[in-house]
Amino acid sequence: MKTPKSRMLDKIDLKILQALQENARISYVDLANTVGLSTTPCLERVKRLERNQVIKSYKAVLNPQYLRANLLVFVEVSLETQSPTIFDEFRKAVSKLPQIQECHLVSGQFDYILKCRIPEMSAYRQLLCDLVLTLPGVKESKSYVVMEEVKEDFSIHLPTLHELEQEC
Repeated sequence: MKTPKSRMLDKIDLKILQALQENARISYVDLANTVGLSTTPCLERVKRLERNQVIKSYKAVLNPQYLRANLLVFVEVSLETQSPTIFDEFRKAVSKLPQIQECHLVSGQFDYILKCRIPEMSAYRQLLCDLVLTLPGVKESKSYVVMEEVKEDFSIHLPTLHELEQEC
């Protein structure tokens, strides 16, 4: 997949992105040392990556066990009809629900998949019945309660410079 943002990246940019994915709180001095630059050029590259939306934001990853968000549930949602208006209404309504961490329009037997974090099963039942099933256009849903989180990684596998150059 060719993207204008990936074509502008070079080997040092990839090193910066990898280092920031591993530790977004790294100092610019340490980051510069890690990627083999002096501080000012390193800072300029980071700012360019932010401006160009290669780096979208910085966030703390919180432990759900300490925050009453122990239960992780994925929900498949099918809509009654597939129209731009219904999709738009559904997206806007989902965006307002803080218990839904992610919402993805997907291909296949259903339209959307939701990732929800809630305190317990009774809270999920309330979320499903009072909110999800009342969202615009929802016909049906199917839920998958996570019994064990085997792997959760928020980093993106970075392509090599050679792979990026093949895109061009």
